[in-house]
Amino acid sequence: MRTLSSFTLVLLAGVALATPVFAQDKAGSDKAASAPSEGSAYPAILVGQAVLPAASFVAAPADAPADLKTSGKFTNADRKRIDQVGSVKGVSVLSDKAAPRETGLSLPFEGQPVQGFSGIVSEGDGRFWVLTDNGFGSKANSPDAMLMAHRLKMDFKDGKIERLATLFLHDPDKKVPYPIVMEGTEKRYLTGADFDLESIQVVGDSIWFGEEFGPFLIETDLTGKVKAVFETKVDGKPARSPDHPAVSTPSAPDAKAAFNVYRSKGFEGMALSPDKTKLYALLEGPLFDAAAGGKEKVGDSEVLRIVEFDIAKRDWTGRSWKYPLAVAGNAIGDFNMIDDTHGLIIERDSLEGSRFKACAEGKVEPTCFDKPAKFKRVYKVEFSPETTGQLVRKVGYIDLLAIKDPNGKARQGGTEGVLDMPFFTIENVVMVSPTEIVVGNDNNLPYSAGRFPQKNDDNEFVLLSVPELLKAN
Repeated sequence: MRTLSSFTLVLLAGVALATPVFAQDKAGSDKAASAPSEGSAYPAILVGQAVLPAASFVAAPADAPADLKTSGKFTNADRKRIDQVGSVKGVSVLSDKAAPRETGLSLPFEGQPVQGFSGIVSEGDGRFWVLTDNGFGSKANSPDAMLMAHRLKMDFKDGKIERLATLFLHDPDKKVPYPIVMEGTEKRYLTGADFDLESIQVVGDSIWFGEEFGPFLIETDLTGKVKAVFETKVDGKPARSPDHPAVSTPSAPDAKAAFNVYRSKGFEGMALSPDKTKLYALLEGPLFDAAAGGKEKVGDSEVLRIVEFDIAKRDWTGRSWKYPLAVAGNAIGDFNMIDDTHGLIIERDSLEGSRFKACAEGKVEPTCFDKPAKFKRVYKVEFSPETTGQLVRKVGYIDLLAIKDPNGKARQGGTEGVLDMPFFTIENVVMVSPTEIVVGNDNNLPYSAGRFPQKNDDNEFVLLSVPELLKAN
């Protein structure tokens, strides 16, 4: 969720979907008389904040094609190639047209941006796997953005982040069943025009990625070489977005395409069961419900599907659960388990900007936020095999716009004893101890400026003390 793929959906809000592939399964979806409970609010106290500067880049591998040595060459409005490095200014996509907020960075880039973290796995001792988002937001503008994951060392005492290693996804054995941008090359590196990786888990000698464009589930080895690509099934039937390679534009103007996953609403979060036998992939947006003619709902609440994948059997189990959004139109950012039946899910609105830097009423200026962020939460949820087909239960939540900072641990953004995370996309959450979690943003380089009005967001990670939330039942 997200880079421009999310922005695109915001801009296209209200556009009708084409004919869906299947209707909503009605099992366990009786309408409720009232909205599901959001659970109780719990405090979050800042323990530390680590920052990786936005302008962090990595060189493409020596054997990569020349076109991948620079990135962001196709990000102008008409998608025509621009080769001159630094010639196109980055502007916050969520800024008002009357007062565009430049982010201070310009495209194209020399090398590949490390930025855009959209999934996290803890290895312990301050070491993490993180996932770089698809590139610049869409299939059309990201053919020179390499898909990659990184091992990072985060020091929350001195606030620094060290990149230990980077792996680039590649497909020399042609396991991807569809054409890719680098089809005719030997190494066949994957790009943001092939997939939009949004979630990551490590199991044995495999890395699993949840993907948005298909949506697909992708398995690689520990070097990033693709082992397999799995089509998505929900209720035993295919789930496809308009960006799935098998979905094509109709040949006649009055014809309709068939898909049932909204654009940029494929897999955003993907949790791993503690015994490492199951993956729980979570869509970012509701499925299309043919019977209702709109987004899948339970009662008045829009719901997102969590679908279960059996790693040993290499197949979907057919079980799914429904996550109720607190506000229609919200999206999720990440999903990780904390025990057998409980997980953490980020839910957020599509706004950015700190309330501490809000514009005066009636004014729209590039030096302030005219529409500050309002809803950024981490929920604790509960579900189990016995509740298949039902709503997950929201046990409680913390407010990422009101993190307490009594000890002055904030390195940037702290105001009046509070640290907020006012970013458009917050896409990393993982438990690191029985009382603490780590939360991080996706800074959508160079299109997000939520911390400071005219400065591209850095990659920020916060270590939070949340014992009450983690113990809550």
